[in-house]
Amino acid sequence: MNTRGDQNMRMSSDKQPGIIYKFLRLFTVVHPGEALTVFLLFLNIFLIGGAYSILKPVRSGLILTKHSAEEESYLYAVVAVLLVFIIKIFSFLSSKIPRQKLIANVTLFFVSNLVLFYILGEAGTSLSILGIVFWVWLSIFNVFIIAQFWAFSNDIYTEEAGKRLFPIVMFGQNMGMYLGAQSTSLLVKPDGPLKPFQLMLLAGIILLVCIALTVIVHRREVKRIKGRTTEQELEKVPSKKVKEEPLKKGGGFRIVFKSRYLILIAFVILTLNYVNTTGQYMKSDVWKQAANQAVETGKIEDTDAARLQYITKTESDFNSLVNLFTWLIQLFLVSRIFKWFGVRGAMLFLPFIAFGGYFFIGLGATFAIVKWVKVAENSTDYSLMNTVKQALFLITSREAKYKAKAAIDTFFVRAGDVLVALSIFIGTTYFSLSLENFAAINVVVAVMWIILSFLTMREHKRLSAKQSKNI
Repeated sequence: MNTRGDQNMRMSSDKQPGIIYKFLRLFTVVHPGEALTVFLLFLNIFLIGGAYSILKPVRSGLILTKHSAEEESYLYAVVAVLLVFIIKIFSFLSSKIPRQKLIANVTLFFVSNLVLFYILGEAGTSLSILGIVFWVWLSIFNVFIIAQFWAFSNDIYTEEAGKRLFPIVMFGQNMGMYLGAQSTSLLVKPDGPLKPFQLMLLAGIILLVCIALTVIVHRREVKRIKGRTTEQELEKVPSKKVKEEPLKKGGGFRIVFKSRYLILIAFVILTLNYVNTTGQYMKSDVWKQAANQAVETGKIEDTDAARLQYITKTESDFNSLVNLFTWLIQLFLVSRIFKWFGVRGAMLFLPFIAFGGYFFIGLGATFAIVKWVKVAENSTDYSLMNTVKQALFLITSREAKYKAKAAIDTFFVRAGDVLVALSIFIGTTYFSLSLENFAAINVVVAVMWIILSFLTMREHKRLSAKQSKNI
């Protein structure tokens, strides 16, 4: 064995780009050889978050121009049913196709869809129909595209590295969402250069860059890890990381239901999303009311185009505010919370915020109260809770990271949405519930969420201790 040659190769692979390394060291502990990959992942999720933030206001504008907030909530049932079949297809493909090709092909599929939506929109397709289809599509896209990115990131890092580096990678997602929302707010104003449908093409171009970044990270990590030559070094890097072959056979749902830990995570996500989506219904309702009031007071014309522009702008301004707070929380608080309370303790912050926030909405669902509660809830969710959700999978198997995580992050998220749609249908049709009544229901669900979080924390502690003994 050529020891000097091996040593030189390791020194070369561990050499840090000065500016990138110094930048990352401001926020977290970065070990030799990690800086470039972390930066590439940061850039990748930055662009994904930006693309989603560009599309999100378009979704709200299209659906609320022709449909009510109640009708919007019912669409979650459609999404959940579709996800059952999509997860099965994804699990099958992940057992046949290597990870980098799988991610590239899925992303290319979404890009082609955006081109089709643009063509249909510019051709004058009915907003009533196109709004529903695009809303369902984006509700699938936003959970799937982000879930596969974090599955990829979990596959790269060990639990120790993930706890250190995930906060800075998540910061990239939040920064992308913030700047994406800011850009959209400027681009779609009345004298702006782009119209809503043109934003779809912009998001598609961004996603093409994300494909290239994923391939670069994959090739770099495989090359770096294969370059380690001693048995001692190989023991420190799980062999799963150099695998380029597809995953083992088995469906994502089956993996979830075979593990108590994964089931608990699934139900934490379900209750989280129930609370969040009910809040989304409240927000959409006050957005719709604000548009109607703007028409009545003569601020905007009584046309579909004017309403679309107004709601898109209102949603974009709200998203900018949410993403600003998300950015600040991620930058200054998440790493410190992880350090002081650990991944397990960090799980409890959001459910307690939701409990208090919806308690106040229950006292009076004004525009300002709903707005600021949703700002607090969403910003904490997108920063701290999102980082926690990714870190929870660091102690799971490779199959769980891709298949079970995809099932949890898509189907169980939308299952919570279905329960919301059912609650809203029953509540508004048979009981004439107000927004304050729905807030009270959220308070009760938040208590269940807190209990599930404690159970998940206990199981995480058990599995983490077991894994440490096996190392």
